[in-house]
Amino acid sequence: MPRDFLEGAKDEYDVVVIGSGLGGLTTANVLGRAGYSVLLLEQHYKLGGMATWFKRPTGHIFDISLHGFPAGMIKSCRRYWTREIADSIVQIKNIRFDNPMFSLTTTYNRDDFTRLLTESFGIAPEAIKSFFETARGMNFYDDQSTTTGELFEKFFPGREDVVRLLMEPIVYANGSTLEDPAITYGIVFSNFMSKGVFTFQGGTDRLIGLMQEELINNEIDIRIRCHVDRIHVKNDSVAAVEVNGRTIRTRAVVSNANLKTTILKMVGEEHFDQSFVDAVQETRLNNSSTQVYMALKPNERIDESTGDLLFSSTAREFRTDLLLSRDISSRTYSFYYPNTRPNERPRCLVVSSTNANYKDWSGLSPEEYEASKQDLIETTLDAIEKYVPNMRERVSHVEASTPITFEHYTKHVAGASFGTKFEGLAVSRDLPEQVAGLYHAGSVGIIMSGWLGAINYGVIVANAVDGMLMKSAELPNPIAKESISNS
Repeated sequence: MPRDFLEGAKDEYDVVVIGSGLGGLTTANVLGRAGYSVLLLEQHYKLGGMATWFKRPTGHIFDISLHGFPAGMIKSCRRYWTREIADSIVQIKNIRFDNPMFSLTTTYNRDDFTRLLTESFGIAPEAIKSFFETARGMNFYDDQSTTTGELFEKFFPGREDVVRLLMEPIVYANGSTLEDPAITYGIVFSNFMSKGVFTFQGGTDRLIGLMQEELINNEIDIRIRCHVDRIHVKNDSVAAVEVNGRTIRTRAVVSNANLKTTILKMVGEEHFDQSFVDAVQETRLNNSSTQVYMALKPNERIDESTGDLLFSSTAREFRTDLLLSRDISSRTYSFYYPNTRPNERPRCLVVSSTNANYKDWSGLSPEEYEASKQDLIETTLDAIEKYVPNMRERVSHVEASTPITFEHYTKHVAGASFGTKFEGLAVSRDLPEQVAGLYHAGSVGIIMSGWLGAINYGVIVANAVDGMLMKSAELPNPIAKESISNS
């Protein structure tokens, strides 16, 4: 008999959360802490969504996601998770750029960027100050007609080198482009510029483990290997979810799955206004990525002056299409030193990441696909030799992931690493206006991408769910309404 992963689950919950990315986990935790009965359903065998990891028999543990987020993560984790999680967030200070236009190292905060732009790029201090203040003043509801490219041209006309310095990490971190609304760049960039880039010491496995402990403490019913086939709607309101052959009643559903999958497959477009369905159909998916995971032999070390993050490119100019090209010219290296996981075996690992188009991988035959993965590995090993000499002789394990890999494990449409483009945010926020009790806390709009954005959006949605449930029934412990700032 196959295992019943819903054994012991109740027939009804106040809230069902579909998917355990950081947005879904946070929504579940905030609502569970407030006293609601919450069922968390995850189709994979472990929690975390894109904030995940994998282990190999060699003892190596690889993080999937980029190990970098703004300082605001500390405040959000302390408030909505635990002090232990918040206290494990540490700054990374050695961020390198190396391309045909410039080569430099920065702590990636406003003071250091001001110094670099003044001393190395010759930009007038007043222009730099005005740019930073404009970016910091942006919010979700600003004018969307100005593009990121136009923003740069206003403050740094004709300076492609400055655009590359300011833009390349954000493109990698959340899929932003020069053609997207300027606010999708400015809000994320100013978050990082407040105090720099931070990471979680102990690795993603420890982070998710601590989050799972907190969820259990707050009596959230966590179920893995539970794939939701349908969200049932009755009288224009959420009624139940159909999962692993069971129908479980609920008054609210929060989907942490892909926005389009949630609306078009789990619910069905017949439950929405046609104009809303049209907006869903027109919402663009964000790009995906490829990664190459490299583990050094037990006694091999990388000098920490190599950097924590290295944005490397051989392209002579900065262009979005080059960042997505199969002919890879830009790679971002994340270096993991023994102190990344101080309680594990002392190992050095490197993860090379590149933005990618799903269509470049989806049409390949099995033989072509494996050959392309091997070529990705070989060309990456060639490229990293510049920074880690004799890498081929020093590695003990190498493997690669592609957009197909991400699609397989996360069920994200087209392996999208950052959900949808910015227009998806309005669709996501308007869901409960179409179907009462239906909410979405996934990665939508570039602003909501990344670990901090996911957690904060999870809190925003939890507050909305709480407000709806408080109106429909008298329940204990209402959630304190706290605004989520961009910092």
